[in-house]
Amino acid sequence: MEWDWAFVIQILPTLIEGAKITILATVLGYVLAAIVGLAIAIMRRSRNKLISRPMGFVAEFIRGTPLLVQLYFIFYVLPDLGLTLSPLVAGVIGLGLHYGTYTAEVYRAGIDNVARGQWEAAKACNLNAWQTWTQVILPQALPPMIPALANYFIAMFKETPLLSAITVLELMNQARSIANYNYRYIEPITLVGAFFLIISLISVVGLRWLERRYGRID
Repeated sequence: MEWDWAFVIQILPTLIEGAKITILATVLGYVLAAIVGLAIAIMRRSRNKLISRPMGFVAEFIRGTPLLVQLYFIFYVLPDLGLTLSPLVAGVIGLGLHYGTYTAEVYRAGIDNVARGQWEAAKACNLNAWQTWTQVILPQALPPMIPALANYFIAMFKETPLLSAITVLELMNQARSIANYNYRYIEPITLVGAFFLIISLISVVGLRWLERRYGRID
């Protein structure tokens, strides 16, 4: 089968629409993962075992089960329990929760790396918990975390084709629909691969810049 440039031009607008959904799902999912991960990391540090232990179990359970299974549960099982979500919302929640458990470990390592004296200094200055976290601990803990957090952004981006399993009209789903309808696979699937490769390379360049810019604290 030969490459057909006319067919490429014909399907490109549809693939672009799918790419927009892919990028949107990645960005929203990552924002959720960053928030969820920080919440998990803080709660697992709680001295109250009724908070830290259940949260640790939940995090390990989510991290230990496949993302695809979690997406199916959120989209297909939750409606039976009375909670129906749109495909995109279900996909974003699935990505956010799954990767939130991974970013939590990054946060944990970064927070543990802050010198104990900083906690004692905040206490000596009579800072409350909110002020301690936002003004003392996180500003020191976050910069070294950025490269690792960026790696998870790239990993999440590459996982978005799984959203096609719950009918999200992202790039892979659009390409598969085009291929099945026209019985031509080489152009749409190749374009999908090229898109992911290009965005991944751009992300890697950005990651290297982040490593140089924020990889260490003076």
